[in-house]
Amino acid sequence: MKARVTVTLKTGVLDPQGKAIEGALKSLGIEGVGSVRQGKVFDIELSGSDKATAEAALKTACEKLLANTVIENYRVEIGA
Repeated sequence: MKARVTVTLKTGVLDPQGKAIEGALKSLGIEGVGSVRQGKVFDIELSGSDKATAEAALKTACEKLLANTVIENYRVEIGA
């Protein structure tokens, strides 16, 4: 089974890398960019077929390793 974990900064947390990307996009002439927030995506392959067990394991992984829950949110999506 495959899963995707998306980690993003919480609203209100400064994002200097996002600001740098925003500035670079504007300097490249890409118009209409209002703001940019950067994040991380983890594509994870799991053995087993129980989605509830997989989701619980991934939430534990996020809480302990993948996300800094003080400043980041995370979302777990489980596919087939």
